[in-house]
Amino acid sequence: MIRAYAESYLDDAMENLGEAFDYAVNTCHLEIDDFMALFVTTGFSDAFGKGVPKIIVGLSGTELTMEILSKAKLMESFPDPRVAYTFSPEYWCGWVLAYYQWRTGRSFRDIANNVSMVEIRRLYGALHEASEEKFVATLNEIIRRKNNPSNLQRQRRRIGYSQKELSDRSGVNLRTLQQYESKAKDINKASAISVVALARVLGCGVEELLEYPTENIDA
Repeated sequence: MIRAYAESYLDDAMENLGEAFDYAVNTCHLEIDDFMALFVTTGFSDAFGKGVPKIIVGLSGTELTMEILSKAKLMESFPDPRVAYTFSPEYWCGWVLAYYQWRTGRSFRDIANNVSMVEIRRLYGALHEASEEKFVATLNEIIRRKNNPSNLQRQRRRIGYSQKELSDRSGVNLRTLQQYESKAKDINKASAISVVALARVLGCGVEELLEYPTENIDA
């Protein structure tokens, strides 16, 4: 694969995006996914992903955050930059995200559409001391699983019900049902009453709604 920018810029790009996320969350007090959304919608993510020198190395991470928030018209004055940026979970999120985007060629927009920054932050405990390639493999697997239809979705589509119809017929809350289908919530941990109700409406066995791992990921 041809990378958007040379590997010689990668360390700086990773450090700057790490600093950007750390400053945005821990100094400007933004939610991590809100900052990711601003990074994408203001167009800075496209420039970063394409390796525009001013964006990946010409600005510090703090300056990049200031530019993003200024363009979004969210802030006009900013907290003082931190003297030193520790390897916080938020710093790690930005740092490893820059590597993942460079390594895979996925756009930041595509990454955000498939996995939230909160989900990435949850990987910090298991992966912050692992190699960057381990993170790439783990995130690829998470995205792959999300893009595979859940068993609940397959069974619902088999009989032609909409999500609302299935919710109404089974008595399972619509939002909860949607989360089971998208795998945002684990249907294996659902109450027995809910799973049995869904199975009855769908005319399938309870075991046909549960999810079974296809491969293991070492923590």
